[in-house]
Amino acid sequence: MIVTEATTGDVTELKVSGRLDTTTAPQLEEAVKAHAKGIKQLILNLADVEYISSAGLRVVLVAHKLMAGFGAKLFVKNPSAFCQQVFNATGMNSVLAIL
Repeated sequence: MIVTEATTGDVTELKVSGRLDTTTAPQLEEAVKAHAKGIKQLILNLADVEYISSAGLRVVLVAHKLMAGFGAKLFVKNPSAFCQQVFNATGMNSVLAIL
């Protein structure tokens, strides 16, 4: 998995590519925690995520709760077809703000 970061003002976008699973989820969680404080919006761009496991879902939910705790917002941008299918199957599509 590769995570790239772009910040403009008080908005940070983390673009994730590859597999988001038990092995790689801690890397994304670390990136989320490193960038979450002091911004108004965190965007997780999941367009290039080919697979997401329950560990990956947990990190997305942690990011959602973390941002809410800071009075900020998490957006999931362009989830891949696989990610969208998993979000729909788990009901996370009704919890997350998906762009």
